[in-house]
Amino acid sequence: MAFVVDVPASACLRDYEAVAHLAHDVEELEETARGVRPKLSGRKIWMVNSTAQGGGVAEMLPTMITLLRDLGFPTEWAVIESSEPAFFDLTKRLHNMIHGEGSHELPSGARELFERENESNAAFLAERMEPGDILIVHDPQPVPLAGMISERVAATAVWRCHIGLDFENASTRAAWDFLAPFLEAYDHAVFSTTEYVPEAFTQRASVITPAIDPLGDKNRELHLHKMVGILTNSALVRSPSPLVTPPYDDVVNRLQGDGSFRPANMWDNIGLLTRPIITQVSRWDRLKGWRPLMDAFVELKRRFANGADGEQAWAYRRRLDLVRLVLAGPDPASIQDDPEGRQVIEDLHAAYLSASPEMQDDIAVVTLPMSSRRENALIANALQRASTIVVQNSLREGFGLTVTEAMWKRIPILTNSRACGPRHQVRDGVDGCLVTNPEDPDELASMMSAMLGEHRNRDIWGLSAQRRVHSEYLVFNQVSSWLRLLGRLV
Repeated sequence: MAFVVDVPASACLRDYEAVAHLAHDVEELEETARGVRPKLSGRKIWMVNSTAQGGGVAEMLPTMITLLRDLGFPTEWAVIESSEPAFFDLTKRLHNMIHGEGSHELPSGARELFERENESNAAFLAERMEPGDILIVHDPQPVPLAGMISERVAATAVWRCHIGLDFENASTRAAWDFLAPFLEAYDHAVFSTTEYVPEAFTQRASVITPAIDPLGDKNRELHLHKMVGILTNSALVRSPSPLVTPPYDDVVNRLQGDGSFRPANMWDNIGLLTRPIITQVSRWDRLKGWRPLMDAFVELKRRFANGADGEQAWAYRRRLDLVRLVLAGPDPASIQDDPEGRQVIEDLHAAYLSASPEMQDDIAVVTLPMSSRRENALIANALQRASTIVVQNSLREGFGLTVTEAMWKRIPILTNSRACGPRHQVRDGVDGCLVTNPEDPDELASMMSAMLGEHRNRDIWGLSAQRRVHSEYLVFNQVSSWLRLLGRLV
């Protein structure tokens, strides 16, 4: 049965207005809200997804909901639940199929399972909704809700799909065919880019790009003492001196050479305060391209050890010698809607253990604690800010929030042109760099090597990236777009 999330506290409108470079964005958002408020009067907005933590949707919703409430629009957040493991196995398969991956056949009884597990969630929500309310359902897991709720209470229903693929194959067609009967109940759909809109929604779809909260714990500025404190309290670095704040109850664990996960600073510092660092922070999803990125880093180090870059400047060779790779993701046991996470960790586990001890020293596979949403966000923030390059090597990506986060922090980003979302976000050679094949270790290694050697350009890319995020990918634009859309629909 679903549950209503107690939305964690986040910045209010006045907090953003107090920041000089955000004040104008707040003024424009409030102007939009004034025009829409009479149309939505008496209606409550219900945001529904499948997890309260982990992944981009769960990260975006608290700030969106806080701002909507602050602007005078009552909004609730509900999360569906299922005690049947096969349900999330099915929805993960659908997720991969929409990305064009995996088998194009679903197991027998899939539709019955999909409907059965959503039915109790629909009953829970229908009891709490009033006629005229607005239902916004995120992604495939809860997609049957609109039709089930409409049988009980009249509501405006919008499906927000955060994933997609910019071409068709047998897997995508099978996924959309499976979802088609459920999607008929929706008045409108929202996608991250026009390439993702399926034919069934061509006349009732809008594009709203995901966005970040510039004052959220994952993106706010961190002064030096705060950043070092976070890295130390989370066990990512050893304390250089006494700290005011105590260590976190749950800390970052690092994969060790004996196959266990222990606190990341137990035996050796990763080098976040002194070394060049290449980082990817994401969910443990095969489509995030973890294994090719690890293989590419091994190739980068192999080239250096063999003297392939011996003619370059001393400082550049020193960076290649000292650079380390950090692969960071959430504790997979904490995310119930992603059963594939454990399998990805096990694959990286095996690849890491097969590497030489020297290579193991230079690769840190770490799991971030999820017991505290705030601490998890601060750890990711500090980890990105301690990085020389942030990578998002997704084979498929609807929209890369981690890409936007790095851009906002002025950290050079390396991603690829094959993933539709990131190639819209990052202009090659302007905001960062793109590779053409995220599964080619040679190309990835060459690009990482080149970026490490581009000291001045890394600064230029970072500044350009931050400007782009400010103009297009902050939460104010996202909320304004939603308000304008809902004002039209009702």
